[in-house]
Amino acid sequence: MIDLRNIETFFWAAALGSLRAASEKLGTTQPAVSQRIASLEAALGVRLFERDARGVTLTAKGHELLTHAERMMQVRRDMMQAARDQTTMSGMLRIGVAETIVQTWLPKLIEEVHVAYPAIVLEIEVDSSHILQSHLMARQIDLAFLLGPVLEARVENLPLCTYPLAWVVKSSVDLGPGPVPLAEVATLPIITYASNSAPYRQVRDMLMRVGISTPRMYGSASLSMVVRMVLDGIGSAVITPVFLGKELESGELRLLDVEADPLPDLIFMASWIDGPDSYPARIIARMAQQVAARDRIARSQV
Repeated sequence: MIDLRNIETFFWAAALGSLRAASEKLGTTQPAVSQRIASLEAALGVRLFERDARGVTLTAKGHELLTHAERMMQVRRDMMQAARDQTTMSGMLRIGVAETIVQTWLPKLIEEVHVAYPAIVLEIEVDSSHILQSHLMARQIDLAFLLGPVLEARVENLPLCTYPLAWVVKSSVDLGPGPVPLAEVATLPIITYASNSAPYRQVRDMLMRVGISTPRMYGSASLSMVVRMVLDGIGSAVITPVFLGKELESGELRLLDVEADPLPDLIFMASWIDGPDSYPARIIARMAQQVAARDRIARSQV
């Protein structure tokens, strides 16, 4: 008879690539993990892993059986969730968040999660989408709100919100009457998202297409830093103005009409790795989608 605990151990050893990591995930010892996998291999009559000094790798048959193991674990998870009220969800959920979301509707989501699932503890990491994707794939976080989608195996993506990009400058900076040629804007540094982000690359390419071979660009994962630099008159910025209501209304900052290619929208997704322990991430992602939709409606009515 096949022990479901051994199947779970097989799954995590395959997903994490080592018996040590699987033992830490399951809260047991490495010898216990080895014994469970050996028992499963004996029950199935196949070899699931090749073992060497670097860790474990799946055999061809192991790859084939991994999908069945994942499906069995998901069925067990679904059965357990169906047997109890969803409000009993508990434990820690690690969420990685792009700062644009932090500056808009994340606090409302945290409030709603606390009310609906008081036994869930949220651990929040704020970073660039590039870093968040790498942390998600390394299973260092359970759920990511980032520029997406994440096109990797077993990753689920749920649309959250879309925000326009715009050129923003300190109101006292004189660039002449608009629309302003891009070459004129580039006489000052251009400040935008981190250098490994899609907006940074798109703005850089835009500048190079008009003959600016070495554009002066400052990239930062901190939007508060970007806004501070613009307020200090260091240069213009390419960011979403969705969280700049106060600065734009007070006249400290203004939107700049630039003669250039249209700026693309920022498309944010909730992304998580589908698997037997992904139920909380899926539920919170759906809550985030609803919170983002209400935030969009509220902003459109202002």
